[in-house]
Amino acid sequence: MDAIEAIKQRASVRAYKPDPVPREVLEELVECGSRAPSALGRHPWHFVVVTEKPMLRQIAESTDYGRFIADAAACIAVLCEESTYYLEDGCAAVENILIAAAARHLGACWVAGDKKSYAQRVRDLLGAPAGQKLVALLPVGHPAGAPKPKQKPGLEQVLHWERY
Repeated sequence: MDAIEAIKQRASVRAYKPDPVPREVLEELVECGSRAPSALGRHPWHFVVVTEKPMLRQIAESTDYGRFIADAAACIAVLCEESTYYLEDGCAAVENILIAAAARHLGACWVAGDKKSYAQRVRDLLGAPAGQKLVALLPVGHPAGAPKPKQKPGLEQVLHWERY
């Protein structure tokens, strides 16, 4: 699937088959995240890939809207070194991972990290050093059903030429 099609077909997936995702595929997703643009070329991100079920359950139980993380084959935690643009940089990496997952016909979902009450607990579970901010949790797996992208606003609703 090409990049444009992956962007158009990407959907948040919260139900997964029990099948594992091969390590090399998870590494490819993280590599795509690491190739995102970043402010001043800092590349402040670090990624923790969790595949062990007990840890997936602990992460899931820590969140307020991410209980389905426990059923994913893996969860990619995106962390960034604290800096002026860590959130923008981390979000660029997150989006690359989500698009790469769609391109590989995998399901994934963006679960908030930054500014959430559970961010510190998840960072502690992952053993993240001080100064790292949890940008997002990305459960990944084989979708239990056919993902359907939600209807988005048409260009006529969001595109403006020359001025708003």
